[in-house]
Parts: sequence; structure tokens; C-alpha cells
Amino acid sequence: MKEPEDNPYIRDLELEFKDIEEMTEEEAEQQVELLREAVEYHDYRYYVQSNPVISDKAYDQLFDRLEKLEKEFNLQTENSPTQRVGGEPVDELETREHVTEMLSLDSSEEEEEVREFADRVREGVEEAQYHLEPKFDGLSVEFVYRDGELEAAVTRGNGVEGDDITQNARTINSVPLKLHQAPDLLVVRGEVYMPRDGFQELNKERVEKGKEPFANPRNAAAGTVRQLDPSVVADRPMDVFFYDIMETSADPQTQKEAMDLMEKVGLKVNEYNQLVNDIDEFIEYRNDMMERREDLNYDIDGVVAKVNDFDKRDKLGFTATHPRWAFAYKFPAKTGTTKVRDIAVQVGRTGKLTPVALLEPVDVKGVTISRASLHNEKQAQKLGISEGARVKVERAGDVIPQIQEVIEEGKEVFEMPETCPVCGSEVVGEKEHHFCTGGLACPAQLKRKLQYFASEEAMDIEGLGEKVAEQLVEQGLIEGIPDLYRLEKQDLLELEKFAEKSANNLLEEIGASKNIDLASFLTALGIRHVGKETARDLSKEFRLEELMKASEEDLKEIEDIGPEVAENIVSFFDGAGKELVKDLLDEGVNPQREEVGEELEGLKLVITGSIEGYTREELIELLERHGADVTSSVSSETDYLVVGENPGESKMEAAEEEGVEELDEGRFRDEVLSQI
Repeated sequence: MKEPEDNPYIRDLELEFKDIEEMTEEEAEQQVELLREAVEYHDYRYYVQSNPVISDKAYDQLFDRLEKLEKEFNLQTENSPTQRVGGEPVDELETREHVTEMLSLDSSEEEEEVREFADRVREGVEEAQYHLEPKFDGLSVEFVYRDGELEAAVTRGNGVEGDDITQNARTINSVPLKLHQAPDLLVVRGEVYMPRDGFQELNKERVEKGKEPFANPRNAAAGTVRQLDPSVVADRPMDVFFYDIMETSADPQTQKEAMDLMEKVGLKVNEYNQLVNDIDEFIEYRNDMMERREDLNYDIDGVVAKVNDFDKRDKLGFTATHPRWAFAYKFPAKTGTTKVRDIAVQVGRTGKLTPVALLEPVDVKGVTISRASLHNEKQAQKLGISEGARVKVERAGDVIPQIQEVIEEGKEVFEMPETCPVCGSEVVGEKEHHFCTGGLACPAQLKRKLQYFASEEAMDIEGLGEKVAEQLVEQGLIEGIPDLYRLEKQDLLELEKFAEKSANNLLEEIGASKNIDLASFLTALGIRHVGKETARDLSKEFRLEELMKASEEDLKEIEDIGPEVAENIVSFFDGAGKELVKDLLDEGVNPQREEVGEELEGLKLVITGSIEGYTREELIELLERHGADVTSSVSSETDYLVVGENPGESKMEAAEEEGVEELDEGRFRDEVLSQI
């Protein structure tokens, strides 16, 4: 892309502009054209060439001036640089047919198959040069430019048609909205991707907010470009490389000429493209790029060789699924060892801080791993984990990602921050763990507490899951748990994916939760170490007002409640918990202590496996409501082990050792449930 001629806004100058109020419409139109040309040129220098020629301050001055003129004189166009912020959200992405079918490439990790490809080429055209390119691990997209203007961007889809992501593509800075010296028609293929550094920053932000991180940059890119809200795309780090001309009114004769044309009109091409004369150079190129890929800021999973001459391509032709003139030599999957790119700190419901290693994505037993919990500062330091360290990764029990050891040291060993990464509150240490002191003032804790409060084992508010909880907090609709009961329909209608019916349903669920049993209410309060079983024990012994005044000694008289749990309960009701309960009661929440029957009084049971018609929680609640004592482990005091479908071997072995009688599902129903 050439530097625009006779444009006064292409250098770092002290710019003076005429007052907008004094400008004629014709003057405004002329200046807008010059400003657009200048901003596009500076975008190209910054995002494509990584070589800016003016300062950020001067660029901002140009952009702000353009934005003001367009608004004042109503000169906005969809391909103006000012429109990259993203348009209005859509209900769904439309499907659009490709100008030219987008085929996949034949590929292999085996050198022998690469040489067989070269033999087939020689049989068809005798001699051929090859244009070599990295094989990007992103999302393939067709871009259509007419008269230099971006008309459409369409994902590969099934090769014949794909999702129209034009509005999202406009927000990507390296996608030109207008080309210079371009042919009338230019249809190009590009790979939209998320740079590695941007991917790690995005994942770090997601982890710190309590969200699930993306598995790898490809998934992140694919999920981003299919967002229904272009403003979300605009906020994420996205980039693109262009690598093929699919159709054009120009007349390039080779892949090299096609790449030169794309670069000339302002499209970003890769610096590692090469032209070679034989397949041995292709194999050497592949090995070189495989060594180099760790240092790149984008993912590649192989390299591609394309016959350079288009006439020879025509002779070689196509199969039903791929061209005969191109081949991808893929890299083997990275397995076992990888690099720690960063360490994020996640804030949980109770305020506990958990360090999470963000990894260069690596394949472990067929699963891509991009994160591993470090549990606490002590464990991280014991392993010697730090940013930049090379580590060995395993899947504990073939499920949970776990760092086994540090193979190569990185920077300074991890230390827990002194302030919360989400709210900035002081961090305090308790034994081996660290906690944020922000409480519900910490958005991360509030989101998790709200989600937990609404969960099935607590207030059982269907429809209030993780995403809804996040939106309610992020939109400022909920600053404390009692705000949940102050929500109105209009508040919910402003949230993503909420319509009249879903808003009404959620409000009904919230209203219904006001009449709740005491055990569920105590569970919902989120007192540390007080789960559903402990909450049931408490609800049997105390009414709510009695529990709020109970001493540690009173609480320790209850079986299975030790000093630490007792201290947590007293501390909760002496502190913010007292005000929380009062506010919830003021909003009409009415927790009722369930009457306990005596039909199963004194019966001690342990359950293993599932019983048809009940969840585990429902069954335990039913039995305890009628006087039974249901425990989690078999002891000599256990009366029966209830054995359902898919029982655990350890409990059955323990029952045999202790001489505890087993009840299968039939006997359990006849001898126990029949008494209720």
C-alpha cells in the first residue's frame, strides 16, 4: 500500500483544524475523505506493517476530528474507519453462499506422503515451483471487495456457504474497509485468528472474573467471530492473514503475483512466505517453521505448498474435496510439555484466591489443555512454577489437568498478590490459603455467591445460572443478594437473550423461592464449611432466630460440627450475615423449619449408588425429614447400607468388614420407604 499523495495528515504534525461551525458542507466532505484516507493508511502502518509513522496522540486527533465531522454533517458510511466499534446486535447470523467454493487441503504428517504429492505433480506438469506458506490454525474466511469496498465476510462453513460475519469483520483492525488501487472485484481468502498474547490476556481476564477460559486461540477466534453482538468482537484481540485470491477482475498468473497484489492493495500477508524450486526445500521449510513456531505470536499447525503457476494448477485440477496442486505438511501435536504463559488469580465464592497457570495449549491424551489450577501459593512455589517456565502436564485420573514438574525455570517464582485482582481489596492469608476481604463488594465473589444462592441445593431458582448471574452483576442490577428480590421485568428485558416469557419465568421462580425450607436457606447463605448436610443438622436443632444467637459451645453440641465450623457460623451472624438475613426477610423471604417425623427415628443409613425416582439430595432430605440419620461413611454404628444402581465398591467392602447388613433397592423400598 503506497503512502497517499498530497495528503496533509500522514506525518506527525502539529495539526490545526478550522472550527467545524465555520466549515461549509463541501469543505467537510473534502476533509472527511482526506481524514479517512489518512486513518486507513495509519491503520495499515500500525496493524499490518507494525511500523507506525505518527504518534498515538496525532492519530487520536485525526480520528476524533473525523468522527466529529461525520456526525456534524451526517457523513457516516459503513466502511468508514469510525465504524469499527461494531454495529447493533443481531438475533442470528445469516447464511451466505461463497463466490467460489472453499475446498479443504490434502494433508499429512508423513514425509513419504509429501513426496508422493510431488510425484503426482511431476506426472501432471513435469516441473513446478512451489509457493510455501505457514498453515494458520484459525478460522478460514472469504472476504469480498467490490470497487475497493468491503462487501462481505463469510466463514468457510460447508465450503459452499457459511455464516455472514461482515459486521464482526469490520471491527478487526487488520481487515481493510477500503482498499487502494484495487481491481473492481477482489475475492480473497484469509485466516482470522487471535494472537497468542491477546489470547492469554483474554483468558487471564476471564479466569479472574470466574469465567471458563477458552481452550486455545482457534476456539477463541471461532467463538468471537460468531458473536451476535459486534461490540464484543471489537473488544477482543483479533487479527488476520490473507493468503489466497479466489476470484478477481485482475489477472495474476502465479501465487507469487497474487500475494504481491494483495500486499499492494493493503491486505496483510505473512512474512514467512517463500518461493522454492523443489519438494526438498518444502520439507526443509517445514522443519524450520516447526522449530520457529514457539516464537511466533500466532498458532500454526503445519505448512502449505502450492504450485505457483496458475496454468499448471488448471492442468492438475481438483478432486471432489481438495485441489491436486496443494498439500499441507502438518506438524505433530504438541504433547506432554508446554510453557506457562501467565499465572492468573481466580476469586471464588468465599473470596478464596486460587492461582491458575495459563498454558501454551498442549495435547494431553487427546484433550487440549490450556490451564491448570495450582491450588495455592505454597503448591506453586513448591513446584517452582513461574511465568515462562517449561512444564510437564498430565491429566490426573485422566480428567483434571495438573502440572507434574518444572522442566525449565522461567521468571520469578509466583507470589500471591497483596490486593484482590478483581476489586483491589486487601488479601489475607489463612493457613495455606489466601482470601479477598472485599466480601460482596467484590464483583467476582458477588457473581459466584449469587449463582450459588440460586442453585438447586440452595434457593432452587431455575434460570439463574452462571451467565445470568454475570449479567446481573455486570449491568449493576445487583449489588447485593437482596437486590435479587427487587428486580423488575424491564431490568431483565435489557439482558442478553431475555424476552417477555423468559423474564416472566425468572421473576416467578424468584417469587416462589421466598417460601423455602430453612435448610435450603442456610445453605444459600454461603457460610464457610456449611453445606446442605450441615444446614440440615442445624435446621433440626435451631429456629433461624435461635441459630443467629447461638454460641460456639451451643453449636459444638451438634454431632459433626467441630470448632472451626462453629466459629464460622458465629462469625457470620456476628458480621455481615446478620444484615444479609434481615434484608432478605424484609424482602419477603420466609424460611420455614420443616417438621421432622419420627417414623425412622434412630435409624442410621449409608447410601451407595442411585435409587430410581430420586436424586441423592432428594432421598437424603426425605429420609432425614422422617428421623433417619444418613451419613456418608460406613461405621460399626451403621444399621444398613442401601445399595442402589452402580454402587461404590469401597462402601460395600467397609460394610462387609463392619458386618453391616445391605439393603438392595427392593428391600429398601419395602422395609424403609414404606414406613414414611
